[in-house]
Amino acid sequence: MNAAFKPALHAEWTKLRTSPGTWWLLLGTAAATIGLSALAAGAVSCRTVCTADLTKVSLTGVQLGQAVVAVLAALVVGHEYGTGMMRTTLAAIPGRTRLLAAKAAVLVAVSLAAAAAGVAGALLVARPLLPDHALVWRAAIGSVLYLVLVGLLSLGLAAATRSAAAAAGIVLALLYAWPIVARVVTDRTWSRRLEQIGPMSAGTAVQATRDLATLPIAPWSGLGVLALWALGSLLLGWLVLLRRDA
Repeated sequence: MNAAFKPALHAEWTKLRTSPGTWWLLLGTAAATIGLSALAAGAVSCRTVCTADLTKVSLTGVQLGQAVVAVLAALVVGHEYGTGMMRTTLAAIPGRTRLLAAKAAVLVAVSLAAAAAGVAGALLVARPLLPDHALVWRAAIGSVLYLVLVGLLSLGLAAATRSAAAAAGIVLALLYAWPIVARVVTDRTWSRRLEQIGPMSAGTAVQATRDLATLPIAPWSGLGVLALWALGSLLLGWLVLLRRDA
């Protein structure tokens, strides 16, 4: 590891772990993922022939856990702008590229742990409720990566907007409003295109385990779309961080 990067990484980790809301949000990510998945699994009846994608049903909670991850990631940057602490941070770590990279690295570490716990818990809770479903590693690992990428998307937007509230609002709109717009578009071609490029509609394709030919986008390709959203937001946040004063 670059010697100049270690102090930035240590500082960001210290700030994140000592923030009282961090651990509640991480716990909330796992709890929301597990709780909604349990409710979804309990609502599915498969007494005879089950046509539902049971693995995807057991991972329904990811759609709620992502909101908590988005809020946590937005606070990693936005809170410092809101309190004026960003000036102190930049004085201590003048390398802005290094600063954003450190924030991203720490966020990936904690969100990865919370996402893994949430996804594993969701699958374990759903198992007795949906005994016929088989574990598909691509869906499980992809769901963990999905939550991490949502966090990076929110982090980049927080750096770009310099506001936790604005970043969280934009991300939540992209995740929840975009699929609604895609469904209400009457032109089937455009509706499918919107589903192919939407961060949530494309990203959650990685959870699908059956009828893959009917999906708007292939599972890993869909996760790749979300990765491009995250990369784009980080690049935007990086440019704003470089060009504007705190």
